[in-house]
Amino acid sequence: MTGEERVVVGPQNRITFADTRMPAVLATPWLVAHLEYAARGAIAPCLEEHERSVGTYVEVEHLAPVPEGFTVVCKARVIRVDGAVVTFQVEAHDGTEVVARGLHRRRVIDVDRFARRLARKSEKRP
Repeated sequence: MTGEERVVVGPQNRITFADTRMPAVLATPWLVAHLEYAARGAIAPCLEEHERSVGTYVEVEHLAPVPEGFTVVCKARVIRVDGAVVTFQVEAHDGTEVVARGLHRRRVIDVDRFARRLARKSEKRP
C-alpha cells in the first residue's frame, strides 16, 4: 500500500528565520508532517469506522532545501505490518531531487478507547 501528498512551498510552510542572508525554504517540521499525512492516507481505506492511526516514530533525513513555489511530492509505502503497528518507507521529491527519506511508524487505535484514556489523563492535569 502506498500514499501520496503534495505540498507547495509558500509562506505558510517555510522556515520562519529566513532573512536577507537565509533564503526561505520548506521547513523540516512541515516536510515531516506531509510524509506522515501520506502514510496515514495509505492505510486509511483499510481502517474500520472506529479506528484511526497515530504516528509513533519518525526517522527522516532532510537532504536538500526546497525553494518557494516548488511542489514537493511526499510518498509513503508500507514495508511491514506487526499487529497494530505499520512501518513505512517515506520519501519526498521536489521534481529535481530527493529532498527527504526515512522511516515512519503508525499505530492503529480504537478512537473511543483513545478518547477515554485522554479524558482520564486530563482529569489528572497538574
